[in-house]
Amino acid sequence: MTRVLLLGGTTEAGRLAVALAAAGVAGVYSYAGRTAQPLAQPLPLRCGGFGGVAGLVDWLRAERISHVVDATHPFAAQMSGHAVAACAAAGVPLLALERAPWAAGPGDDWRHVPDLAAAAVALPAAPRRVFLAIGRQHLAAFAAVPGHHWLLRLVDAPTAPLPLPDATAVIARGPFTLDGDLALLRAHAIDVLVSKNAGGEGARAKLDAARLLGLPVILIDRPAVPPRPRVETVAEVMAWLQQGHGGMR
Repeated sequence: MTRVLLLGGTTEAGRLAVALAAAGVAGVYSYAGRTAQPLAQPLPLRCGGFGGVAGLVDWLRAERISHVVDATHPFAAQMSGHAVAACAAAGVPLLALERAPWAAGPGDDWRHVPDLAAAAVALPAAPRRVFLAIGRQHLAAFAAVPGHHWLLRLVDAPTAPLPLPDATAVIARGPFTLDGDLALLRAHAIDVLVSKNAGGEGARAKLDAARLLGLPVILIDRPAVPPRPRVETVAEVMAWLQQGHGGMR
């Protein structure tokens, strides 16, 4: 019998949860637990880590999981790596539901960098007003860069002092619109945007707004993840469950 572990936290994961529930497929939606109030889902929820690869193997066996779909954020490399190793050890089929990365188009002024440290180094030496659109987990990587004013957009209000000395936090949850992000960048007189190359439509508006305003973008490339089968649509996941994997019976 099919029982799916859906590693979620993305818009695509939410859409897949709806599709699984509508098809009557048993499953568990797993959040990393970094958001104080995660969105409700039509599948049973669990929050928090599994205790590394060994803990995930034990959990898969104890919960009689037949399939794992990794629909985590493209920058959740540790969880994705653990899923690859644990599924191989437990003999459970794994599929990644992964959005395509963003690609620059005419008028975009993007500078690709390999990681957060390189993004901090790539910022201008003179003080600038920076929209640091990377979430709250890795702000400390920019704490040593002096002089800038930082605009942050966070899902949850900070419960402790931010590691950046001159920062403004806007609390909001996507998806975001072009008009809204144009207004945001103008209201805060932003000079440069720093973003992870997350892909998808829900957070792309800031890049389109930067293009229209002629702003440079420092874009952080995705971290490496061990090879695994991957698709980009919910329909492909549902087909995978139906075809040749003992699923949805």
